[in-house]
Amino acid sequence: MHDTTSSLPSSLASQNLAAPLRRSRTNVVLIDFESVQPKTLAHLNHEHFRVLVFVGASQAKVPFEIATAMQCMGTKAEYVKICGHGSNALDFHIAFYIGQIAAADPDAFFHIISKDTGFDPLLQHLKTKKIFAARREAITEIPLASPGTKEMLEIVLAKFQNAKFCKPGTVDTLANSIRSMLQNRCAMPEIAELIAALAAKNILRISGSKVTYPAAVNNAS
Repeated sequence: MHDTTSSLPSSLASQNLAAPLRRSRTNVVLIDFESVQPKTLAHLNHEHFRVLVFVGASQAKVPFEIATAMQCMGTKAEYVKICGHGSNALDFHIAFYIGQIAAADPDAFFHIISKDTGFDPLLQHLKTKKIFAARREAITEIPLASPGTKEMLEIVLAKFQNAKFCKPGTVDTLANSIRSMLQNRCAMPEIAELIAALAAKNILRISGSKVTYPAAVNNAS
């Protein structure tokens, strides 16, 4: 067992690494109901999720299972009926709501559920604005157990699993690398938590200001 806290530089060691990973980030799920019709939304009924179902102007019915799940979620779920017809009408509605919600909650993570690749340029633009967003073709692809810092950890782990990723050799470069991975959206306490989590998974070890990697990241659980 390695004492990660005592091995960290003072800038990181002062953070509370023993605290559980935070779950404060809101996950906003925006469903393009013209493109994807999930069989159920029941497993999205968690405190950290908000669901918006965008229904096309020509869609007159919503399945009973969807309606029931939306009702159970109360104020965390709502329908958005598209105004008018047009090939990109629904897309523009989703883009508007992302902007509106992001202005009020800049730390939110947006999940667009759609098979429409036309959303991808929007996602690239959101990335430049440091807004977390992803397009998924099914709600089952959403990492439901990964809100807050845990979701950030998933992003960092994915980077470490990339064979081309150059692993930092010092704590300072590691912290800067993590900050860059997360588009400067994490504060020092979150970086400290992420480093502690990586150490707990035996992905890295810290000795003074040095970082070593005792096991292949691909084999980490």
